[in-house]
Amino acid sequence: MEICAYLVSHHRHPDDAATAADAAVSGPGAGAGAGRLDPAGLDAVISSHGFTVLSSTAFAGPGYAGTRRALAHELSPGTPAAGTTAGGRDPLQASRAALAAELAVDAASHALVPASLIEAPRKLLVMDVDSTLIQQEVIELLAAHAGREAEVAAVTEAAMRGELDFAGSLHARVATLAGLDAGVIEQVRAAVVLSEGARELVDAFHAAGHLVGVVSGGFIQILAPLAGELGLDFAVANDLSIAEGLLTGTVSGEVVDAAAKEACLRRWASDAGIPLEHTIAAGDGANDLLMVRAAGLGIAYRAKPALRAAADASIDLPRLDIVRHLAGV
Repeated sequence: MEICAYLVSHHRHPDDAATAADAAVSGPGAGAGAGRLDPAGLDAVISSHGFTVLSSTAFAGPGYAGTRRALAHELSPGTPAAGTTAGGRDPLQASRAALAAELAVDAASHALVPASLIEAPRKLLVMDVDSTLIQQEVIELLAAHAGREAEVAAVTEAAMRGELDFAGSLHARVATLAGLDAGVIEQVRAAVVLSEGARELVDAFHAAGHLVGVVSGGFIQILAPLAGELGLDFAVANDLSIAEGLLTGTVSGEVVDAAAKEACLRRWASDAGIPLEHTIAAGDGANDLLMVRAAGLGIAYRAKPALRAAADASIDLPRLDIVRHLAGV
């Protein structure tokens, strides 16, 4: 039988107290033990939708554990019954959708990942930066120096939920920084903390011969040193304008918005000769929506509802390196 997809499941490790506390405030899908299907129950659900588990591989990391199951289906490509029905509906796709919908109520997190992506010899991972690659929102760190943190944080939240135009909200937030000494950039850079598992994720992709890029609605003055430290292959962000040693309250050039993020994903994949279906995109807010939809595997990392609804997979635990297991790296 031919592998048609991989079911990648992960959950909080029951013995990890720190992650358990975080899961308690992360909401549905955080992967707590209660309400999670046991292996036998999960296999029964898989079988009920016509899938067969050909192999199963366990994985684990700090605070989490999971399994990647190789699946075949009675309607997998190459079988006599495969193809499109008279009504134009793909029965295999229908089975995948039905399985995903049933597993959505489980307390563990599940994702059906195309076999072509898992098995691809070369992949491209593109990530958002603020609240994804790093734990903070840089604009809020900068705004704190201007005494406007609460005001800017409220606008950031609304923009991430998709309630405000990103470009307009960015210009409004950056305007609050006008007159700040440019030296605050160094202070903010020193305060930035990588997300747990971020370095391990980048190292794993590079060790396997894959590419990693980041595209940010934040600022290149903060991102460039971080990209160099991590050895990232690509990095794009907004450019804060500075005149006579002071922030002007504006950005130079076009704003890096949702369309720009998607364009970067497509351009970097094309330049590297990597098919779009072999790309992975991860982010947390509405500004990441287009690139997450465009990628072969779109991942919502501790994300707002609008992005979670559009993504192929969700990670609610505070470990970015779970992305590598979803991507088969």
